[in-house]
Amino acid sequence: MTQKPTSLPAILVVMTEQEKVEFMPPDLEARLRGMFADLTWVEAPLEEDQWHKLLDQKRPEILLCAWETPPLPLSAGEYLKFCCFLCGSVRKLVPRELVEGGLKVTNWGAIVSNTVAECSLLLILCALRRVGNWSVAMRRDGKWKSGRHPDTLSLFGRRVALHGLGSISRELVKLLKPFNVQLSAYSPSVPDETFQELNIRRCESLEDLFSTADVLVELAPGKPANHHLVGEDLLKLLPEQAVFVNLGRGMVVDEAALARVSQQRGLHIGLDVYQDEPLPVDSPLRGLDNITLLPHLGGPTPDRRRDCGELCLENLENYLHDKPLINLIDLGIYDRAT
Repeated sequence: MTQKPTSLPAILVVMTEQEKVEFMPPDLEARLRGMFADLTWVEAPLEEDQWHKLLDQKRPEILLCAWETPPLPLSAGEYLKFCCFLCGSVRKLVPRELVEGGLKVTNWGAIVSNTVAECSLLLILCALRRVGNWSVAMRRDGKWKSGRHPDTLSLFGRRVALHGLGSISRELVKLLKPFNVQLSAYSPSVPDETFQELNIRRCESLEDLFSTADVLVELAPGKPANHHLVGEDLLKLLPEQAVFVNLGRGMVVDEAALARVSQQRGLHIGLDVYQDEPLPVDSPLRGLDNITLLPHLGGPTPDRRRDCGELCLENLENYLHDKPLINLIDLGIYDRAT
């Protein structure tokens, strides 16, 4: 076991009781407390003035926190060196100026790729089997299928196209293997060797990707250049009765165009992310029958959030021993986050 440094920094832990149960269950909490002699644990939520007063009093070198922690003031940059965030986007917690000033910030990063890929597979299957249609029709309208020839489809043997070939897509590829799908992807920055290793056809254009997809999974990054990249022209290239699933970034898709093309061409849709969240009540997406909507549930389910706690402990060990941090957020990653 690695020997602890002789001088340990002060750490402030802030989370709700429920966050503690999910991210830092008793065995992980015991490990955390064993790592630090100077540890303060405070229960969220906190009022802004309470939060600022607490920080001024404790002046911690390390902050370990989750969703319900209030935003950091710029003055925290005077003493805070490492913010270990248990969750995803840090933009509501950490001002950009602090990252720019050298504050080290980590989040759950790629460790949640498996659960997001799992949710992607769920939405694909729901769209193919028309779950969105039938769950509403049977509950609200008392309907039943007419005859023995519903328009449901199987995933086996389908052409599945991935817009983006990052960590989530690569986890999804593993889950798709039993279905013998034909895989294609568009991701210009990924080398040919990765495509060959994963047995994925490389598309040289988005037009090629969309026009040859029975199932299109949108996982492109949310950088400014990708705003509404997927619009009416691309969506109309999808074959009739195709499936469009988005677990990436809502801002990549023109949602009004998606609703129009869905009605025109019978696209079946599965969405977990949106340009505006919560999804506005008057969004045209809410009025579609052929759609499955989830309220941004693709990340780790509560039973898997301990994975994030374990990653956090690993990062704290790395910080104490001056080793590289996992999922370190630089300005580029910060700016792409939602």
